[in-house]
Amino acid sequence: MHSIKSNVLDPLQEKTLLRGNEAIGQGAIRAGCSFFFGYPITPQNELFSYMAKHLPRSGGEFLQSESELAGINMVLGASAGGARCLTSSSGPGFTLMGEGLTSLAAARLPAVIACVSRAGPGLGRISSSQSDYRLATQGGGHGDYQCLVFGPASAQELYELTVLSFELADTYRNPVILLSDAILGQMMEPVLFAPEADQQRPEKDWAVHGKGLGDRKVIKAAPHTDEELIQWNVELEKKYDLIREREQRHELFFAEDAELLIVAFGSSARISMDAIVQARNEGVRVGLFRPVSLWPFPEDALREQIDSAAQRILVIEANNGQMVHDVQKAVCGRCPIEHFGRGGGAIFKPDEIYKKIQQTAH
Repeated sequence: MHSIKSNVLDPLQEKTLLRGNEAIGQGAIRAGCSFFFGYPITPQNELFSYMAKHLPRSGGEFLQSESELAGINMVLGASAGGARCLTSSSGPGFTLMGEGLTSLAAARLPAVIACVSRAGPGLGRISSSQSDYRLATQGGGHGDYQCLVFGPASAQELYELTVLSFELADTYRNPVILLSDAILGQMMEPVLFAPEADQQRPEKDWAVHGKGLGDRKVIKAAPHTDEELIQWNVELEKKYDLIREREQRHELFFAEDAELLIVAFGSSARISMDAIVQARNEGVRVGLFRPVSLWPFPEDALREQIDSAAQRILVIEANNGQMVHDVQKAVCGRCPIEHFGRGGGAIFKPDEIYKKIQQTAH
């Protein structure tokens, strides 16, 4: 279980002004990403353009695929060869990647996938939304598989969590998803790059390298018998249990004495902060619990907050109620839970959240 501290940038260190989408690209390049395959779709095209311009300069390869389905399978092939790979899309394109995602997980292949959400369902609109939460955390493909999922809330965090995603993808040999949205992807903020460090990357002795380069390696996305498939799932579940134990991440604001706990992720958490500060100044004991890992959901830390101070929870998310189910599962009836959200791309205003806090707290 990890408690994330707020990113306070050193005013004496040089920062770079980047869009959130560009921060993902810079994080990928600094993490040693060798290949980007993808298809353009708003609101993630700044990442697409950034990788097209900057990845070849760092010695990597950028390729626009003919579709999202082709892109995710190109990632599968390059990852099987041991390369660090990135692809990105928005909700409609991310949906098309479902079969490739489940195949990556089944084959135990590392990869990073950025999903910059737009409003839906269907083709939807390019306005910002958090309606891809369930798609990312519950799996867009078939079978019993999971991806690690992070929900960044700033350009700085988009950069840092991208670097971390590549590390964890290799550690667990599993796909990792960065779930962003149009607000985060389009806004510009100063980003502080970590000093270059020698990364001790795991030896990929499982990777395929072609005939004549040592012992022949085979990577399978499916076993040949029912018995093998059952054992395959047993082994995958052991890995997912380990990830649940090790990789729960969250951030707290004003939560020590909070009787009302706001649970929000990504851009909704940022918007909620203004309302929380205003309510705090008026004596309302309200705080914020921000999940950083969306899968595994930081349920252990949330239960601790309920057991220590919080008497009720208000879930705020820019959708019709997707994360609220994970909150209900974690809380397990310990306190009342309300949900405040809407789908279709309607962006919250701090005043709206402030009024809801006032209604819920009294």
